[in-house]
Amino acid sequence: MKKQILIPNLIKESIIILLGIFIAGFGLKSFLIPNGFIDGGVTGISLIISFITPLSISLLIFILNIPFMILARKQVGNIFAIKTCLAILILALCLIFIEYPVVTSDKLLVAVFGGFLVGGGVGLVMRGGGVLDGTEVLSVYLNKKIGLSIGEIIFGINIIIFSFAALLLGIESALYSVLTYLAASKTVDFFIQGVEEYIGMTIISNKSEEIRKKLINDLKKGVTIYRGKKGFLDSSNKEIDILFTFLTRLETTKIKQEIISIDPNAVIIEEGIKDVKGGIIKKRPLH
Repeated sequence: MKKQILIPNLIKESIIILLGIFIAGFGLKSFLIPNGFIDGGVTGISLIISFITPLSISLLIFILNIPFMILARKQVGNIFAIKTCLAILILALCLIFIEYPVVTSDKLLVAVFGGFLVGGGVGLVMRGGGVLDGTEVLSVYLNKKIGLSIGEIIFGINIIIFSFAALLLGIESALYSVLTYLAASKTVDFFIQGVEEYIGMTIISNKSEEIRKKLINDLKKGVTIYRGKKGFLDSSNKEIDILFTFLTRLETTKIKQEIISIDPNAVIIEEGIKDVKGGIIKKRPLH
């Protein structure tokens, strides 16, 4: 039963990730790279280095993300790290072997649509359970160490990147690149609603005790139990334990799979939460 449930999910996530990779590659090779624009994060650093050295953008994207792939394994888990590693590797190969057409040289169109495509690709890969850029993983790690929010850390990192871009590529190119980054980040928000967002998850299941043990013992999540009654027609007001936990966006795929593997009929309700204080999760830890 577990394999029957997980295999379709894996196929679906793989298709989403591959689609995201091809879209991000299109944004990079058809818009940003030919016009000397950059994005934020590790991709932005790779683009800057490739513009001022003979090094390949494909090689740089993969090599510079290696430390973050290792960090992803520690912070999130093996499956997330594998997906991230494969996604970045496939993106690098796409940039080498796929002949994307150069669409336009209009700077405003390049900034807006290049950012939109790259952001859309990144957002889809995140929906599939991975990332295309190690900045998000680094920001989560630093969030636990220095207490700044993930958004503040990503913003600070990109300020440094765009400052170097202004020095090395020129003020105008750097300003258009900031516009590219803003378009990309807003598109990622549209697809994924932000990597730093908390998700409140309510679980209604006849196997609530087994799910509770899995959440607490294996997934290290705090759980609140509500006493409820079934309201379905033939339930005779039977009492049931309703579980509530909160987690980060990147954890949702993994935890939903674990819940469904225990009870395929479980009702899982997700809702966005702006912030959480207290309890077991004081910061945003990823397993």
